[in-house]
Amino acid sequence: MSGREFPRAAGSAARSAAESASAARGAESGEDLGGWLRRVSRGEQDAFEHVYAEISGPVYGLATRILRDPAQAEEVAQEVLVEVWRQASRFDPARGSARGWVMTIAHRRAVDRVRAEQAATERQDRSARESARVLPDEDVAEQVEGRLERQRLRHCISGLTELQRESVTLAYYSGYTYQQVAELLGAPLGTVKTRMRDGLARLRDCLGVGR
Repeated sequence: MSGREFPRAAGSAARSAAESASAARGAESGEDLGGWLRRVSRGEQDAFEHVYAEISGPVYGLATRILRDPAQAEEVAQEVLVEVWRQASRFDPARGSARGWVMTIAHRRAVDRVRAEQAATERQDRSARESARVLPDEDVAEQVEGRLERQRLRHCISGLTELQRESVTLAYYSGYTYQQVAELLGAPLGTVKTRMRDGLARLRDCLGVGR
């Protein structure tokens, strides 16, 4: 059915006339919606005009209730009618009524549109949150300054003797007391205190603290 061109909707006045004429033909023939769909599946455009007249209103009404947006509901209704035109051969009367088949398509299309709109909103919200996480210039400057200070500190610590560096690192970065540092290094407490004093003095000179 996809190779057939979809009949374009007429203007409101012409469409109303077509709906009335189609309904009259349907009443005369006694053919139900399922019968018209079978004729649509064979490519009969006149049959589709009758189907359009019978289902366009209910399809639009359902889409409006789900979407709560007349413009989007109209778009969805058009999509549904296109699908009915192209997929009419898939209607199986053994599985339900023709109207039920059409309204199922309409419901699915409307729900898909709601989900698409929700996904778009979530993407916008996520983008906004990510933009909000961009740091102001002042915060960026502070981070850069802090990083440079840490680099300078690492450089200065690397300039200590091995014994000084071990003592300072254990006491100020690992949180050990002088006594615990002495026990970990297997050195007298007085020796550890001397290492700490000399090491800290060298760090102050390297960092320019107190100048």
